Amino acid sequence: MTRPSAPFGTVLTAMATAFTPDGGVDIEATQRIARHLVDHGHDGLIVSGTTGESPTTTKEEDGETLVAVREVVGPDITLVAGVGTNDTSTSVWLAQQARKNGADGILLVTPYYNKPGQRGMLQHFRQVVDAAELPVMLYDVPGRTGSQLALSSYEEMASWDEVVAVKDAVGDLPRGSRIIDLGFAVYSGDDVLNLAWLAHGAAGFVSVLGHVCGDQLRAMHDAFTTGDPARAREIYVGLLPAIDAVMGVANYGATTAKAALELLGVLDNRRVRSPLAALDDEEVAALRAGLVASGLLQTT
Repeated sequence: MTRPSAPFGTVLTAMATAFTPDGGVDIEATQRIARHLVDHGHDGLIVSGTTGESPTTTKEEDGETLVAVREVVGPDITLVAGVGTNDTSTSVWLAQQARKNGADGILLVTPYYNKPGQRGMLQHFRQVVDAAELPVMLYDVPGRTGSQLALSSYEEMASWDEVVAVKDAVGDLPRGSRIIDLGFAVYSGDDVLNLAWLAHGAAGFVSVLGHVCGDQLRAMHDAFTTGDPARAREIYVGLLPAIDAVMGVANYGATTAKAALELLGVLDNRRVRSPLAALDDEEVAALRAGLVASGLLQTT
């Protein structure tokens, strides 16, 4: 079976979800984030992923957010809806909602906390895939979920037409090459490995850092794929201070993405939902320094 080489585009960010002072989803501010990303190098967005704080948003909020993002980005930007949970019936419901609300695909993380075996994960995936009736990007991130898909499970899913891609945050590049050889498009799920993943044949990125450097990620991808790896490396090295700053906080992800968007003026706050805690002033100062060092933010 031949799958598309980059079924969801090449530069995607798992976008943050903005909140109002009373804790509700701020639709207008979330739309500003989406517009900002599309204006800066992205051809796809992940809505209601981990960085979108999906563990603490409701099913209804996820649906409303997807509709709002589609409204502002139009039909040409690929939207992938996060539907992965550790409850199969909930993920089935979310997948069906995503299809009705205009998603182009779904992001399906390995079930977390209850740590099913390989047979359980495959059973879970099969039910959600069947319900979605959309192309699927699996998300393998054992550092967050406590479980990892075995290569044998990928081999079994190689015959599943709907499963076209993998967001890989395992960090095992040779293993990723084998997954690519099985026919899946692999997307880097770890910004520090973005360039290395390109060298191993990845389709592109699903980024957190993309909130602040979408244009640079686009330039790095295009330089590498058009035969200028030296330029791609130059861009990557230039982004290292920002990578360290964004990914170097213990509760990185939504917290650092929102603080960075506040520094850029896209958001006027860095609110997150508990149990996450917003960056304190010292952490924001360190984040600012990293963004300045990478040329992503002015010193004043």
